[in-house]
Amino acid sequence: MVALRMTRRFLISGLATAVMMPVSTSASEIAVPTHLPLERQDYALARHRFQTHLLRKGPSPEKSMPLGTPPGARRVTYAGGPDGSIALVAWLSEYQPSSTPKPAVLFLHGGNATGDGHWLLMKAYWDAGFVVLLPSFRGENEQSGNYSGFYDETADALAAALYLENLPGVDLNRLFIAGHSNGGTLALLAAMTKKFRAAAPISAGVNSWRYFHRYADEMPFDGADPNEFIMRSSVCFGPSLKCPTLLLRGTEERPFDADHELLMERVQAARTQIDKMLLPGDHNGVVPGAIGESIRFFNQFA
Repeated sequence: MVALRMTRRFLISGLATAVMMPVSTSASEIAVPTHLPLERQDYALARHRFQTHLLRKGPSPEKSMPLGTPPGARRVTYAGGPDGSIALVAWLSEYQPSSTPKPAVLFLHGGNATGDGHWLLMKAYWDAGFVVLLPSFRGENEQSGNYSGFYDETADALAAALYLENLPGVDLNRLFIAGHSNGGTLALLAAMTKKFRAAAPISAGVNSWRYFHRYADEMPFDGADPNEFIMRSSVCFGPSLKCPTLLLRGTEERPFDADHELLMERVQAARTQIDKMLLPGDHNGVVPGAIGESIRFFNQFA
């Protein structure tokens, strides 16, 4: 098993029950709703109409070093954000374009910073014949941009997808997305905005109230506005999921909970394929096996 460089922490979701509770305006007293609203508006359109209000602007809450270039990667720069105004580093697997287009995976890292350990886990993808792009996000690893807690980072993920699909030799009909922990959360939100061929979020969070209740010190936006939480919660936009999706999780993690079950119900009601799978391991240890399972899932769409 490849050792993953530990970031400060990863996202863990909890349980939801039945009646909406008020959202506190205090970051230290964020109330977790027991009834999660269902948004009928498509998430891509909702993003177009919504602008997050950051009360605190600054870098990612995770301290990290500037990015180098790990073995097996090519360091590239993509134009992050919806307006392309932030130059962000990504790592791309070495490959040779050929007459036969290659499948590609956009993998979104866990935590709030990245490092060589995340990249080492990508070897399974390129060994399986995929082109792999692992982007960093705004405010991470001493880069420009303000951390927004999943919202503007989703715009960065979509910008990275645009970079990947415009590379020579990439099969546009086999563009996949995966991610772990915070990256799994972003992968779900991105897959509700753009149509990928399939998605495989690992240990993803679906309820942002629960995340910021646990990590209140990270919340940079206006907690008095429930829309800020809704726009960061994929469970609220189940009908917007635009591709077949496999939710992966470790047996030693908190199991798939009511929030995940509600997401699946809402996605299935819209007749989009979604399934879940538990694999041996804890929150970090599950990643290598989950990547292998994502490869098997993606290969169904050859």
